[in-house]
Formats: sequence, structure tokens, C-alpha cells
Amino acid sequence: MPDAETGAIRVASPVGRWVVLTTVLGSSMALLDSTVINVALPRIGKDLGTDLAALQWTVNAYMLTLAGLILLGGALGDRFGRRRVFVVGIVWFAAASVMCGVAPNAAVLITARALQGIGGALLTPGSLALIQASFHPDDRARAVGLWSGFGGIGAAVGPFIGGWLVDGPGWRWVFLLNVPPAAICVPVALRHVPESRDPHAHGRFDVLGAVLAAFALALVTYALIEAPGRGVSGVVIGTAAAGIALGVAFVRVERRRRNPMLPPSVFASRQFTVVNIITLCVYAALGGFFFLAAIQLQVVAGYSALGAGTALLPTTLLMLVFSASSGELGQRIGPRVPLATGPLIAAAGMLLMLRVGPGAPSVSAYLTDVLPAVALLGAGMVTLVAPLTATVLASVDTARAGLASGINNAAARAAGLIAVAALPLLAGMGPDAYRNAEEFAVTFRRAMPMCAGLLVLGSLIAWAAVRNPPVRAAELEEEAVKEGEKEEKAEKEEKEEGARGKARRVGLRKLRRRERQEGRLRPECTVHCGIVAPPLEPARGEAACDEPLRDEPLRDGFARGERPGGPGSAGGAGGAGSTGRYSA
Repeated sequence: MPDAETGAIRVASPVGRWVVLTTVLGSSMALLDSTVINVALPRIGKDLGTDLAALQWTVNAYMLTLAGLILLGGALGDRFGRRRVFVVGIVWFAAASVMCGVAPNAAVLITARALQGIGGALLTPGSLALIQASFHPDDRARAVGLWSGFGGIGAAVGPFIGGWLVDGPGWRWVFLLNVPPAAICVPVALRHVPESRDPHAHGRFDVLGAVLAAFALALVTYALIEAPGRGVSGVVIGTAAAGIALGVAFVRVERRRRNPMLPPSVFASRQFTVVNIITLCVYAALGGFFFLAAIQLQVVAGYSALGAGTALLPTTLLMLVFSASSGELGQRIGPRVPLATGPLIAAAGMLLMLRVGPGAPSVSAYLTDVLPAVALLGAGMVTLVAPLTATVLASVDTARAGLASGINNAAARAAGLIAVAALPLLAGMGPDAYRNAEEFAVTFRRAMPMCAGLLVLGSLIAWAAVRNPPVRAAELEEEAVKEGEKEEKAEKEEKEEGARGKARRVGLRKLRRRERQEGRLRPECTVHCGIVAPPLEPARGEAACDEPLRDEPLRDGFARGERPGGPGSAGGAGGAGSTGRYSA
């Protein structure tokens, strides 16, 4: 791709637009697939002859590997390059999607869904980490808002697209739909997105921690899904106990390992810890809602798959129009108010879904029962999603962006995983509940207040524990004034240098040209050297021209293998030993 400076890209620039497009396409594949499946579940169950437990596994196999391995995916990106791991994840995800599309039975479909989750674990943290590492700090909130809005469309529009495909060519095309975006995303990412990585990432990967986390979630999920059919049996109790024991072992391993997958130090930030707890509450409620609502609209209310997807479309439109503005508002007023009010609005929408009952679907019924519910739910999501994401990333250093986004995504997916497994058990759904409208309607009415309660809990935690950043508007204005005075002073000094400085620079260029002709190795000073590196101010670039006149220190440094710019300067792809100040 054309050379660009990470951490300095603007949203309005051509490179910025390519970065947003690529990350939105990639993350939308994972988000779309995590929700599009819900509308297809009744048809999948009918075609493959499965019970409710198999449908739960169809959803949870994906979320299980995604939640269990997403931290490792973030660490891989920080070490080997976020763009590189992101592209590998897209290719893997597309290949697993094809396997889902041709699955002959439920077992193969569930296996392929688990493989899809591995691809999602590679691409999901990379998309958000690329934004955090690429954009200028002043533009990050807007970039995250655009990513949350357009990427969130993948989750919201999923039921609509899924319904159209299920009623048309068939549910298998729900998975094959991922291939075209992957074919677009990979070449665009390789050509236009700058590479970035954490220069401090080192040591062995925490494979043991990833295995413990994945198996802990798998065993607890198995116990929750099998409990309705098996009851309080030895298998269910033993599996649940084993899952909890592995979870405890995971925590102890992470505390003792030198390079843990989940470093305890990242939770030293109180804000980061609190926001992740809110994430657990919010995404458990959303995961349970979208799993059950699509079935409720089809089995109980009589909607077609396309009708059910269309009914949820207002959420998509609200996310599309207002998410970017929501991110900017959260930056101005702080995250506390959005994170406290957003869940309450969404909870009201979920409770309004209780009005949806048996009967033939009609326009009037939709306008009075379904539309107010999904509109309120969408308004709540708009209010909280972008500020939540921005607050998570702002609470840690930029170098740990991959880790932070991985932890937050793991929390969200694990919450949805447990909700999909536990809600049918808590609501009393039997194995064939989705085939019986009356039975499913009763259990749906029990489940919605539980989801709303989780959102209310998240709102209370946000109001009590989230703190707005200490920087205020007056301080920002004062800092801007100082920065303007500094630039004005630099411009004045540059003008005073006048002809003397220009003649000196011309002489230096001639000197370098003669030395290159004589075969002497001399670093060439440039403001932007063509390697992905932190940007340099023009004044620093000119001042650097003084230093090549002293041959011996520079030559000695090159002989020792030192990089002129110091550690961390080779942040670009390929790790060349140059910075924005020197190039070989």
C-alpha cells in the first residue's frame, strides 16, 4: 500500500476512508453471521430434523470458539501485525462459511460453525485495533463511531438478509453470502491499510490459557443446553462443575504466567474493568433477545423469515444514521450518561416485545406492537454501543489496543453464549418448544423480563462506577491555544532563517550526493521516509539535517546494528530499520 503514518491518519483522507471500509467489511462478516443465523434457525431445524438443543449449538459453536480464542487472536495481531492476522482471519472465515453452506447434517454444520468462530477470533479484534492504531487521536472517536455504526449494520441487517435468503434460494446461502465481501476485503486491506503492531509484544503465546478458557466455556455451555432434556443428572452437574473448575484454573494460570493471554495488569484500569462488566450485562441481554425474537416472530406471530427480518430493520436504520454522532457526543460529554441511559431505553424496547403474540401478521399489528419495541431497542443501542467501544479503547494504551478489543469482544461473545444456553433453561423451554407456538409464546414472555433486567443492571453499574475523563473543555481550549502559539513561533523562526537556511539545505543535498557517488553509507534525512512510523513535525525534520555532518557517531551506530530512530521505530510492515527521520 502507499506509505502512511500510523497514528496520524485522518478519517476524511483517502487512506482513512480505505481503512474504515476495510475494517467495516471484515467485522461486518462476523457480525452479520452472528445474527443472520437466528432468522434461519426454524428452517434449519426443519430441514435437518434437529431439536432446540441442536439449534442452540448451531449458534453457540460459533460464539464458543470466538469467545475462547479472541484474546489469542488479539495477541497474534499485536505480535505479527494486525493487518496480517486480520487478512488471515478473513480467508479462514470465508472457507468455513463455504463448509457451513454445504453441510449435509447438523453435526457437520456445528463443526463448521466452530471453525467459523476461529476465523472470527482472528479478524474481529484486528478490525478495531487497526482503527485505534491508525487514526489520529482527534479522529479516533469518529472512526470508532463509523465502525460501530456501519459495522453494527452487519448485525442489525442480518435478520433481513437472512430472511430474504431463507425464503428464496434457501438457508445455505446465509453462509455462502460471506464469500463476496471476503473477496473484496482482502485485496483492499493488502493495498491500502497500513500495518501496525505492538513493539513490546514478546515471549511465548499463552496456548494453555486459550485452551482452558475455551474448554471452560464449552463445558458450562454443554451443561446449560443439556439440562432441559437430562434434568439435574450426574452428567449435567459433573460437566458444569468441571467447567467452573477449568475457569478457576484459567484465572490462576493467567496470574502466574510470564506472558499471559489475559494479563491481570490490564484490569488495573478501573474504567476498563467496569466497562467490561457492563458489556457482559448488555450483550447477554442482546444475545438472548435476538436469538428468541426471530423465532417468536415466525413461530408465534406467523411472520415469514423475510417478514421477521424486515420487522427488525428499524434497528439497522437507527444504527446507520446516528452511531457516528453518538460516538462524538460520548467524547464531548463523557461515557457515563450514554452508558447509563442506553441500556434503560433498550430494556423498555424488550419489554414492549411482550405485546407480540399469536395471530396473523398485519401492518396495523406491526405498527402498534413490533415497531415501537424495535425502535426503542435501536435507540438504546445507538446511545450505548459507540461510547462503550470508545471507552474501552480509551482506558488502555494504544499499544495494547489489540488486547483491549480482544477482551471486550470476548466478554460480549461469552455473555451472548451463556445467554443463549441459559435462557431456554431458565424460561422452561423444552426440546421441541420452537415447533409449538403456544409453548414458545409462554416461555418467551418469561425470558424478556430477564433480558430487560440484565440491561437495567448494566445501567446501574454504569451510573455508579463509570467516570468521565478528567479533561474538560476549558483545558482542551487552553491546550489548543498553546499549540497554536507553538506553531506560530515555529513559522516565524522558519521565515527568519530565510536564504541562509535554504542555501545550507542545498549544500547538504550536494554533500550527500557526492558522498553517495564515493560509496559512503549515509542516512538520508526525510520527514516521511516511506516506512510506517510516527509522524514528525517539519521543524524536527529540518533540524535532523544537522546531524549527518557528524560521520563517526552515525557510522559507529550502524556498525553496532542500531536503528537511528531508537526502539520501536520500525513499526511498519517488514520491520525495516528506519524511521521517519532516517532511511537507508
